Amino acid sequence: MTDGPRETMLRRLRAYRAKQFQKAVTGALYEAADKVRAEASRSITAGSVSGKKHVPSAPGQPPSNDTGTLRSNIEISQPTRDSARVTSFAPYSGVHEFGSSRHPQRPFMRPARDKVAPLARTLLILKIRKAMRKF
Repeated sequence: MTDGPRETMLRRLRAYRAKQFQKAVTGALYEAADKVRAEASRSITAGSVSGKKHVPSAPGQPPSNDTGTLRSNIEISQPTRDSARVTSFAPYSGVHEFGSSRHPQRPFMRPARDKVAPLARTLLILKIRKAMRKF
């Protein structure tokens, strides 16, 4: 048994809504990840001096920018439509973030994530509401 014109139209409308909803979620996740990346970069460069006058940051504080490698290696990826990932590819980013037996923690990604988390939730809600208003 085939669908009538009304059922066909409703099925297409539902598929369109699902695509628009997914597009809104994907966009909100990427935007939130970009805000985490920006906050992590900002925390690294805030108040830092590079070159001969470089002074390491205090333990527990974000690392101070010296060469710019740490800041420039923070990237965003979206492995799936339902997720976004902010990663630092600098070889020493793990030592800064989690510390080691010789180096104290100087986290920069987790504090950025924690600071942006409430905004990310709000952003997701607003994008979904905006997508729903189109119908």
